[in-house]
Formats: sequence, structure tokens, C-alpha cells
Amino acid sequence: MKAIIDEILKATKSQEWRDKATSLLVEICKIDTTPASDVTIMRDAEAKVFDILERELAKVKLGKTRSERRKIDPAIANHPAYSQLHFTKTEDCPDGLSPEEVYAERVNLLFFADGKKGRRNGVAVNSHIDVVKPYFPPRVEDGIVFGRGSCDDKGSVVSTIVALRILGDVLSRFGKSLSRDVIGMFVVEEETGGNGSLSLALDKSLSDLYSSLLVLECCGNDIHPANRGAVWYQARLEAHDRNANMLELASFVYEQLEQEGRSIKSESRHGLFPQRPVQTCHGIIGSYGEHPSRICGEVAFDIVLTGSRSGRVRELIDDAIAFALADYVALYGDKTKVMDGTSGKPKVARHFDLEEAPFGYICRVHGSTGHMGSIMENDGAITKMACFVRGLYRSKDKIAQASGGQVILRLHDVDESSRTLNLEGGQGFVPTHEIDEVMERIRGAASAGVAHYLSMQGLPLDAAAIEVGYDKLHNDAFDGDPDSPQMRRAIQAAKDVGIWKDHPIMGWTVSCDARLFAKIRPDMPVITSGAGQLQYAHGDAEQLKLDDLMSSVAFVAVYLLREAGLFEE
Repeated sequence: MKAIIDEILKATKSQEWRDKATSLLVEICKIDTTPASDVTIMRDAEAKVFDILERELAKVKLGKTRSERRKIDPAIANHPAYSQLHFTKTEDCPDGLSPEEVYAERVNLLFFADGKKGRRNGVAVNSHIDVVKPYFPPRVEDGIVFGRGSCDDKGSVVSTIVALRILGDVLSRFGKSLSRDVIGMFVVEEETGGNGSLSLALDKSLSDLYSSLLVLECCGNDIHPANRGAVWYQARLEAHDRNANMLELASFVYEQLEQEGRSIKSESRHGLFPQRPVQTCHGIIGSYGEHPSRICGEVAFDIVLTGSRSGRVRELIDDAIAFALADYVALYGDKTKVMDGTSGKPKVARHFDLEEAPFGYICRVHGSTGHMGSIMENDGAITKMACFVRGLYRSKDKIAQASGGQVILRLHDVDESSRTLNLEGGQGFVPTHEIDEVMERIRGAASAGVAHYLSMQGLPLDAAAIEVGYDKLHNDAFDGDPDSPQMRRAIQAAKDVGIWKDHPIMGWTVSCDARLFAKIRPDMPVITSGAGQLQYAHGDAEQLKLDDLMSSVAFVAVYLLREAGLFEE
């Protein structure tokens, strides 16, 4: 065994395999696999990626192997974990497409390598090929691959394939074979909720073939037996009274959502999650933002003045924003004083710009983007903006008196006649809380924010309403056994390749497809690992260090070796 592991490590440290891994990662990152309302675009992009993966998988020397494009079963729509097909909704098709339409010609890619002791006890490895918007193409600089999907999650796809190829090459040279089957799962739609993996997790003909699962994500090459949960909310604000201001309503809804998130976090004492990764992320407001779990990095609102713009008026506006910013920084930190590890510049150059406009002022609020799991390392522009709006709301009477006119706050570039506003975001939680409870608490907090604002305005409770739904991602949390045989073998593999971090075993601070398999098959150990730093996932500087990629390749190869076992004649 040691000689085989040494050869695996030698291969993963070679320039030859590093170049192959780099080339493959760049090749598949050139294909835009973001969600699209036209599912033929998604299907064609997925097919292009699968063509490339099948080409590489055909080179794997692990005895009898085959690839299969397995259809996604529309019947998954009947399962509670199913995610609604929100990305197919358009003006022409407001209800979106049906599961039958969306999955008619779409597939996941499976790879099978038969072990010598037969089937029904295999080892599965899962990674996803879809990415979040906005797409940007790959480039390689100083040993780093930049590009959408580089770390979330196409790097993991590459880790799996290169690990299989290296493992096959080494075993063939030693004249050895794996004892148990290996199954590779390359899935679609993880980012939109997990329907690709859900189809595989519910597939009885497939689930009978494996008894352990490794899910690869951007885990910084750590190893986790548990995941935190997450729900994405969609909230529709509607004002029924002209005195109910949409932006002001939203700002007080955000305040209550943040407070509820902090309450959930304070209650989240769990042995596998000592860091309490209970994040509250607001990804979209109106036309601003791209994704519920991508931190919004830029949002603008207008301060409309119907009276004069004297120096006193500007002074009052400046003071209101300054005090609000101080409150924000006290809670979330000052990211203008935190350096970004990639650029060497502050995470946020400045918190906002206040520009003069014919109607008054435009306040452009700046933040830093990234996965909601990295909210504490980044800076949410929507949350910051809501603080500013609340500060200005409380100073409105003074500003109006100084200007001799009205003060109106509104999102920039919004239809002034619209009496509705859509908000989207996410709430993380750990296994101390059930998903249904979290959903209900978010719904209650949103309603409390509306009621609080209406009370301050002296308006009746029916002057505005908010409807909160969870049609998108709704991932339950799970906690596996930190001392399972699979975890012990994974830790040994990490020690073998020199990436083991000598710290207590913890759950991953993010949610992913691992929870689908863990919930559907609670008897089966599910482990999450993989290369890439979470702080770059979903961000504008998404990236993956090639050194980390090759460390993951080594880990996956050695883990499969230890988990599948060597067949002895």
C-alpha cells in the first residue's frame, strides 16, 4: 500500500499531471453552465462539458469501466427536497416550465469502475458542473486558475477525474485492482437547489450500488462529516397605501431578518459547529444582485428632495448616513480596513458615494461579493444600504424641514409607480434547528418588519403586506458520525498526502448536495471535502490555486484506494 501511495504522490507532484489538470479545468470553465430560462442552452452547455469528461474518463485504467448519461427523473418533483424551477420563469412564461419540459433531454453523467468483489458495496464521489451567474471566462496567472466555476465546483470535477486516471495508472503498473466498485457522479443543478443529485439519491437502481459517498466542494481541502443547512427566501413586498414607502419597508424588513438571524445563531450550540456558521445573506433587491446566496456587492438608492438643497440639508444627510454607517460597522466590521488576499487592496475601497442628481442625490453603496458562507469575510451592500435608509428615515423630518419640501427614498432606476418590490436571500442554520422552524421564523421576522414600519408611519396593518416563499433552495442541515470508518480512512488519506489539519473535526459551514444523500440514506456515511477557498466561490474573483487542486487530486486518489481497498488474489 505504501509503495502505491508514494507513486500516487509522485504523480500528483509532477509537472505533467499538473499541466493536464490545468488544461482540463480551463477547458471546462470555458463553457458557461449558468442557469438559463431557455433550458436548451443549459442542456447544450452540459452536453459539451460531459463530452469532455467522457473523453477523459475513457482513459481511466481501472479494469472494466463505463460512462452513462442518466436521465433526470421528473418524478423528483414529488419529493419534499425538490427545488422549484424558478430559473425558467420569464415574462412570456411567468409560471416557468414543468419538470417534464425541463428534464426531457437533460442528464447527469455517471462513471462506473467495477471492483473485483462485485457490486452493491461501492464508493461514490459526487461533484457538480453548474455554476452561478455572472459567468466570466478562465485565465491562468501565477499558479492560479481564475474563472467562474474554478473552485465551485469544476475544480472538484477535475480532481475526481485526474485522481481516477492517476490511481488507474499506478495500480496497473503494480498489477493491482480495487476490491470495491467506484462510482463517479457529475451532476447538474446543484446551485439552483440540487435537483440533479436528488434524482441520483432517489434512484434505487443506483443507490443499491454504493455504501459511502464523498462529495467534493470548495472546502479548503478539509474533511467534514456534516453540513450546515440553508434556505433561500423570496419575499414580495406590496404597498396598499401611497404613504407606505417600498424602500423604507424593505429596510425595516431587513433589520428584522438580521435580528432573527442573530437569534438563531445564538441558539446554535452544536459540537460539530462550534463556529456557529449561521449566516444571513441578502442577495437580491429589485434589479440589484444576481443570486440569493451571492452577497450583493453594489446597490444604489435615490434621496429625492422636492425642496431646496442647502448646505444644511446636505449636512443632515451626511450625518444620518455617517451615524448609520457607524452602527453598521459596529455589527459587521469595516471592510475598508481589511485587505483582500488576492488583490492586496481593501475588500471595499469606500462604503458609498453620494452623487448630486437633478432630483437630489444618488447614494451608491459598495460591498464585496462572495458566497453567503463568507458573509463575515465580505460585505453585504444590501444590508449596509438598509442601515443607511433607516438612518435617513429617522432624520426625514429634520431634512424635510431644512429643505422646505418632501424627502422621498427609493431604489435607483426603479419604476416610481410600482407598488411591489421583490427581495431574495438566504439563511443558514445548523442541526440544532429544523428547516421548517427556520422558514417560519424568517416569515415571522419579515412580517414583523412590515408591522414595525407601518406602526411608525401611523398606518393600519393592512397598508402593506409581505409574502415569503421558499421555492428555491431549501437544504436541511445534517450531522454525521465524526468517527465513522469512512472518516477515519479519509483522515488517514489526508495524512498520507500531507494536508491533514490537526484540529477538531467540524461540519462544513456551507450547504451542498451532501445533505440530500445524508437525509435520504441516513445509514450511509457522507463526507464533504475538496479544494478551493469558500471566500472566492460565487465571487467576482473566483479562483483555485493549482497547488490546492493537486493536493485534492492526491487526497481523492488515496482515499479511494483506502476506501475501495486492494484486491488480493
